[in-house]
Amino acid sequence: MSDLFDDEPGNVDTRRSGGRARALVITGVVLVVAFFLLTTFASIYTDRLWYSEVGYSQVFNTMLWTRIGLFLVFGVFMGASVAVNMYLAYRFRPLFRIPGGDGSVDRYRDAVTPIRTWLLAGVATVVGLFAGTSAIGHWRSYLLWRHAQPFEQTDPYFDKDISFYVFSLPWWHYVVDFVMAAAIVAVLATAVVHYLYGGIRLQVQHDRLSGAAQVQFSVLLGIFVLAKGVDYYLDRFDLVTNDNNLFTGMNYTGENALLPARNILMGVALICALLFFLNVWRRTWQLPTVGLALLVLSAILLGMIWPAIVQNFQVKPTEADKEAPYIQKNIDATRDAYDIAYVDGEPYTGIPVDAPDEGTSTAERTRLLRALDAQLLQVPVVDPKQVRETFEQRQQAFAYYSVAPVLDVDRYEIDGEDTPLVLGVRELDQEGINPDDRNWSNLHTVYTHGEGIIAAYANRISSNDANGKMVWAEGIESDNALSEIEEFEERIYYGEQSPSYSIVGKAEEDDPDVELGLTLPADAVSEEEAEEEETTYDGEGGVEIGSTLRQLMYAVKFGEPNFLLSGRVNGNSQVLYNREPVARVEKVAPWLTVDSDPYPAVVDGKIQWIIDGYTTTDRYPNAQRESFDSMIDDSLQQDTGLQTIPTDEINYMRSAVKATVDAYDGTVTLYAWDEEDPILKTWMSAFPDTVQPKSEIPTALMEHLRYPEDLFKVQRYQLARYHVTNADDFYQGSDRWEVPADPVSTSSKQPPYRVFANNGSGDSQWSLTSVFVPRGKQNLASYVSLDSDATTSNGELNPDFGKLKLLELSDPNAPGPGTIYNEMSQNDEVLESLQEFRVSGSTPPVFGNLLTLPVSDGLIYIQPVYAVKAQGESSFPILQYVITSYAGSVGIGENLAASLADSLSLAADTGTDPPDGNGDGQGNNNGGPDGPKQSIDDQIAEQLRLADEAFQDADAAQRAGDTAEWAAQIEKAERHFGNALALIEERDAEAAPDDEPTDESTASPTDEATPEEE
Repeated sequence: MSDLFDDEPGNVDTRRSGGRARALVITGVVLVVAFFLLTTFASIYTDRLWYSEVGYSQVFNTMLWTRIGLFLVFGVFMGASVAVNMYLAYRFRPLFRIPGGDGSVDRYRDAVTPIRTWLLAGVATVVGLFAGTSAIGHWRSYLLWRHAQPFEQTDPYFDKDISFYVFSLPWWHYVVDFVMAAAIVAVLATAVVHYLYGGIRLQVQHDRLSGAAQVQFSVLLGIFVLAKGVDYYLDRFDLVTNDNNLFTGMNYTGENALLPARNILMGVALICALLFFLNVWRRTWQLPTVGLALLVLSAILLGMIWPAIVQNFQVKPTEADKEAPYIQKNIDATRDAYDIAYVDGEPYTGIPVDAPDEGTSTAERTRLLRALDAQLLQVPVVDPKQVRETFEQRQQAFAYYSVAPVLDVDRYEIDGEDTPLVLGVRELDQEGINPDDRNWSNLHTVYTHGEGIIAAYANRISSNDANGKMVWAEGIESDNALSEIEEFEERIYYGEQSPSYSIVGKAEEDDPDVELGLTLPADAVSEEEAEEEETTYDGEGGVEIGSTLRQLMYAVKFGEPNFLLSGRVNGNSQVLYNREPVARVEKVAPWLTVDSDPYPAVVDGKIQWIIDGYTTTDRYPNAQRESFDSMIDDSLQQDTGLQTIPTDEINYMRSAVKATVDAYDGTVTLYAWDEEDPILKTWMSAFPDTVQPKSEIPTALMEHLRYPEDLFKVQRYQLARYHVTNADDFYQGSDRWEVPADPVSTSSKQPPYRVFANNGSGDSQWSLTSVFVPRGKQNLASYVSLDSDATTSNGELNPDFGKLKLLELSDPNAPGPGTIYNEMSQNDEVLESLQEFRVSGSTPPVFGNLLTLPVSDGLIYIQPVYAVKAQGESSFPILQYVITSYAGSVGIGENLAASLADSLSLAADTGTDPPDGNGDGQGNNNGGPDGPKQSIDDQIAEQLRLADEAFQDADAAQRAGDTAEWAAQIEKAERHFGNALALIEERDAEAAPDDEPTDESTASPTDEATPEEE
């Protein structure tokens, strides 16, 4: 007690000043390690829960144990190699100190010796951790090697199955490189120990290495050089996948210089390794040093200088002849690798034989108009990119809903006929929520999902400006042609714009619902009358987080304590995450390259996201390697499917898998599509029972499968060059094509379009289309399309699905998209029609997709124009006109039929609304009882319009099975058509005497020049 109160205590224990700092450091290290372990465990644990919930536990287990195995095997191997060699260097250190040593080394040795065991363990552990972590990244290579399936094709140079290059060679390269790295690290670690303990004596003139050091270095360097020899052996096979100046694959220099050089270097390396091993007994460095110098010199002379000499002095003077056989093999391999080997161009004139000229009568022009109308009835004139704002108006009352920046186009059977639709999924957009309401509870438990799908006809136009002239396709989800299920699940919890995570589910059944959704009142007549309602998610998707442990793990995963603190998280709660369709497919199939554009479809009363999955490699022998990103780039491209590709470059691609993600419960289903693909077979062997066979695809889903867009872009990119199959022509490059620039966005390539298009034989197909122009030129070179409909009319698999058809233009002056766009935009009639939108203060007109379509044996170009009327009902661009170009003539109208009529020099006002008349077709004061008399051309146009309407009504009656109505409408159409012909004859008869038309104000230039020829 006295010591406590003494002013100057005599003996007080004082702690060392560094003790507290050491304790803080230890505490900090423990906390950091604990945090790392906790976050790592939380990540693995929550991943296990997620994979279990989606039904792909096997994928998680296979990846986890493969990574753990690789980490342990390679980490332990590297760590053990370093530890054993460091121990041997210490164990066989010199027992007596050599005079003349460096005194500083003694100080380091004295400092290290007391902790040598811990230091050895620490160095080995750190090196092992780095090596094991590096090995984890090669799990794909290991599984491909382990489960390799044969291609049953061999390369032309080494006669090895292609599977060796794709599956085995990358793995063996990694193993050999790892052995060389381990040998070098062991050499460095051994050198440090020998230096500290006297095995290396740099200060003396002779015997600078102890006997033990010489043995150890000889063995390690021998292993390194031996591995290098094996590396040279493997490098030989890389010659068929290396890039050179002209192409990918073996070339003349490769076969005649590099291949012999690597064979020689392999032999030199083996001899050099043998010399190092012999040095274990000889204990002299003369021969190993000579051998190593010879290897380095040979690598420079044979591996670098000699190939350069061959290339510059043998190949370049006669490059075309020398490289011809190698180019031919590159052509063949590339066409095989990208599945375009079967594509041969077909000659196509591009000039219609029935194109009107000055001598063509109006009746003949009218018949041509009818024929074109029939072929272009289903062409989507609505541009999915330009009508987004119109779709946004459909949920204007609810700012927290939105649609994708670029909408999707699909076809549905409506009234018995395939009809193109523009589709937009009404997804949740939390950016539209009032900032005052953006708290954690609202963002993650109230605003949780989107609601429904919005559809509009892509081939129909309304006169209602308020609707953006869109004709809305209400209720497609319950159409009998689409689904036999009466109930439609329209809630969207999994979509392209879904929040990162949402917590759903209520504690008790009687608790109030809190999630905001939409409902349609019973008396509502359109979706625009939808109202807010509260709901609760009751689907199977989502991980249950009722327990405290799971809540803690997800609090760590998302860095959010409200998982533990919020009353909205209860015993029945589920957490929904990984909600973007592409991300979900990548998680369950990490070996797939996923298409960048998932698209929605209504299947059996549900909204399903459909995603195309590709198998790719950059190791296909002799096939051209290109950047995947550059091949699919165009004016609409927003993202790429590169997430699962180890490298951006590929030289093989197949549409291997069709994947679906249920928009409500997130169910992911994978279906094998190309069941013969060896890469798919290999991954199915590595992850059995994760991909269902093609035969399991439901019929309702099959009807909405389409040809993958990214694959089509890759194939058209390769066809631009590899449509040439002769090596000499290929080398000259005079017939090389390119995808034209998008006239509307000149900095990017024109995207492909999905349309009902003529395939060149007169049949109309749901197609994916594009065009080519000669490289650096503007004229049209060819037109490529494929049948994108996976099923036939009777629901069976379409045998022609995905078959590319290439039409090569025989006319070298056929205008390309850029030329046509310039002609359209500079046409006097177009300029006059668009003048009202070019005045000061008005929004300038926006030109939509420029479609190039074959009709009969000619080509027609179609382009919609969007603009805002100064006094219009809408504040966003709407479809105002359609411009067409056919047989060199440009036309413009408010719809496609009117524009075609204008391009054929029929009635000038065909594209405008007809006057209010009695429609009797007799030409007697047809403008109404008090109106002015119509010109004869106006009367003709009116009769043709009425005939067209009657034919459309007849088609509808025929689809409905109403034979009587069909006959009545046909009779009505024939009557109106007859009236039009009678009026034409009357007008031409009056004009015949003086070669002048009866009504100058409305006669077309053609009619002025030439009377009708019957």
